[in-house]
Amino acid sequence: MGNLESLGDAVTGAVLGSAVEPGAGEASRHGTETHCLNCGTELTGRYCHECGQQAQIHRTLKAFFHDLLHGVLHFEGKIWRTLPLLAWRPGELTRRYVDGQRASFVSPIALFLFFVFLLFAVGGLTGGFDVGDNPRMKKDLSEQVAIERTALTKLQSERGRAIAEHRPIAAIDARIKSREEELNTLQTLQTKGVSITKENISGDLPHWLSDSLVHAAENPELILFKLKTNAYKYSWLLIPLSVPFVWLLFPFSRRFRLYDHVVFVTYSLCFMSLLAITAMLFGLAGLGAIAAFLALVPPVHMYRQLKGAYGLSRFGALWRATALTMFAFIAAGLFAAVVAGIGVAA
Repeated sequence: MGNLESLGDAVTGAVLGSAVEPGAGEASRHGTETHCLNCGTELTGRYCHECGQQAQIHRTLKAFFHDLLHGVLHFEGKIWRTLPLLAWRPGELTRRYVDGQRASFVSPIALFLFFVFLLFAVGGLTGGFDVGDNPRMKKDLSEQVAIERTALTKLQSERGRAIAEHRPIAAIDARIKSREEELNTLQTLQTKGVSITKENISGDLPHWLSDSLVHAAENPELILFKLKTNAYKYSWLLIPLSVPFVWLLFPFSRRFRLYDHVVFVTYSLCFMSLLAITAMLFGLAGLGAIAAFLALVPPVHMYRQLKGAYGLSRFGALWRATALTMFAFIAAGLFAAVVAGIGVAA
């Protein structure tokens, strides 16, 4: 069932991307109609010059499934003109689109919608987002307790030597207190398990936050599901969260407008989504080393896109790519915080 849902996500993304992608004069056979069947305007070509509808409207089951296949595969030749530039010459793609070459390439928002749906579809098929059963996330409390006890014993021995040598012990006492608190917490978890209730949550927390913590503790599986769902729904937030950071790279420029930055960010996110999809597929094929190597690609891609899109020198593109790489982590952290907040509060 999960695989079918993932496949459905991919189809949905393709159809949705097709719905928002402007046409580029795709071929259509002109039939016997003399007036547009939609608005009644006299036809002079393959498309109505008033509303844009095709002159010939198919009414067969074959044509319906052709439209569905068109939506799934989508974009005809536009995708094959867009993807090579997106991967290797992203700056040229961004600049050409901003400068007006819209019909030649898939629009950034349509491509973004398609890749986001595809990313979650592949993640569902490959288990790329299944972090709940990862054994690395389940710590052995007994082992942690033993580590803390050993560390505490060493600190107490150090305190004894300091007293014998008449050295100050205030700093050591502070470290001992911290270790004791950590040990007590681990021992409580070991004997009683995790238990968050309204009674043991600090009264200094806001009411909405304390309720959310209780809700999260009582329903961890539901919260994890909501986190995935919200990341899926609110992925578009990455665009407005990222644009201000790109603007900071050109704060006093009159040449580049916010629209330029939005196109830049959206195409960049498209490539990062495609890169994540590729990494998941390599991981599924047992090529984890190649998947790990792909983590080095984003800064290089940012450099090439900045240099081409904004006509920068090598040095100008290099320092901006370095800054943008750090900004990307900040934007991702903000996005994760927003998604987590929505998931816990919902």
